[in-house]
Amino acid sequence: MTTVSFGARAEDAAAELLSQKGYTILHRNYRAPYGEADIIARDGQMLVIVEVKARSSAQFGQPFEAVTSKKQEKLRKVALGYMKQHGGECPVRFDIVSIVARQGALSLEHIEHAF
Repeated sequence: MTTVSFGARAEDAAAELLSQKGYTILHRNYRAPYGEADIIARDGQMLVIVEVKARSSAQFGQPFEAVTSKKQEKLRKVALGYMKQHGGECPVRFDIVSIVARQGALSLEHIEHAF
């Protein structure tokens, strides 16, 4: 499996997990001048900016550990721009879906309020 197809499969799995939890998926791969959010969703009145991190193994650490402070800052800017573009302020939360492939299956961990 190529890196691109693995990443797409991981993002599909993350979106499905969030949908099963009752989230409304608003956008996937939302691009803005200052960065990209893998998933933008609603959890009730909460706007949720979701970073999906996937690895083919945990040999070099858990995927969520790769969400750097620089990436967090970009996601904050994406959230501010999104709210400005889509009309208003609302509570915002930043989540991570951390995914590791294990024996062909994906193991997902949803971390709410990740930063």
